[in-house]
Amino acid sequence: MPISPFKLERFYALHEFKSRIMLSSSDCESLSMSELLDMATSESKAMWENLRLGYTETQGSPALRSEIVRYYQSINPEHVMVAAPEELIFIAMQNLLKAGDHVITLSPAYQSLYEIAISIGCDVTFWKLVPGEKGWNVDIDQLEKLIKPETRLLVLNIPNNPTGYLPTREEFDHIVEIAGKHGIMVFSDEMYRLMEHNPADRLPAMCDVYEKGISLAGLSKTMALPGLRIGWLASRDLSFIDDCLAYKDYTTICNGAPSEVLGLIALQNGAAIVERNMGIIKTNLQIAADVFSRHPDRLRWIKPSGGSIAFPQWKGSLPVDELCRQLIEKFSTMLVPGEMFDYPESHFRLGLGRKNFKEGMEYFETLLQTL
Repeated sequence: MPISPFKLERFYALHEFKSRIMLSSSDCESLSMSELLDMATSESKAMWENLRLGYTETQGSPALRSEIVRYYQSINPEHVMVAAPEELIFIAMQNLLKAGDHVITLSPAYQSLYEIAISIGCDVTFWKLVPGEKGWNVDIDQLEKLIKPETRLLVLNIPNNPTGYLPTREEFDHIVEIAGKHGIMVFSDEMYRLMEHNPADRLPAMCDVYEKGISLAGLSKTMALPGLRIGWLASRDLSFIDDCLAYKDYTTICNGAPSEVLGLIALQNGAAIVERNMGIIKTNLQIAADVFSRHPDRLRWIKPSGGSIAFPQWKGSLPVDELCRQLIEKFSTMLVPGEMFDYPESHFRLGLGRKNFKEGMEYFETLLQTL
């Protein structure tokens, strides 16, 4: 299966472990093993201490799936499949799509959300987000105009990576209404759900409100545990889950036993972990706003509504990719240019979830003063 290089991941492969500060990370400051185990109940601590390192159930351990469904309204453990988030995107697309299908995807977005469809031979249309006065927006009415007779799938990512966009509940309901009217499947990447900057803006999971909706979630972002490689698909369509499980027999077969137990502990303490992460994000949002306010001629702050990322605009004369290159080379601080998300404007992704964000922004501001 020919597939284009994953630009963002290749960029990270070059710079992530050579740079001292990650100013574009999409995750939050990761939890340590001791921090996580300190949260364990006596029962889950015993599970960890007595764990045997054998094979696990392909669908995910029953205990883990039972904990996952507490975060949904209409989902039972049999409606959930556990695997690495990237693996789940790949498996889902392979089961949902065939050559000649039409796919609409919110853009910008994580490349695999559309690149896998392209590699299958699908026609992909980008439903583009645009910056406005109060944040990122998308023309909801345009969605219906993009639909074709062969449209099979709508791909969403909300809260959105890299922009932090979050539709209103009215807009969200309209999207679901349009999809239902045309009988379109909806694949909703909800990796940043629970990290809305205003909890009142939280939207329901797509799998809870739409019978043809599939929700992707995981521990990498909201739970600050990307190293566990634990995510899940949730869908009321049991035949879809069965098809994905059959495909997983050809990928990882099952999940790592330690990751499943640690993931269970994290989900049991989800509220506390999210509160910890949101504290970091809110502090860094203010730092970012202050820096951008001092450089209005070259920087445009576009406030995100959710997640641990933002996608501000660079207005300087220097190309944005050169700006990012200089920050890496001169200050060992990694910043990701917008081209890694196939976005043509001069934007870059800012990661708001790390504790050394202030130091990274100080280096960024020092670079601006030298240009």
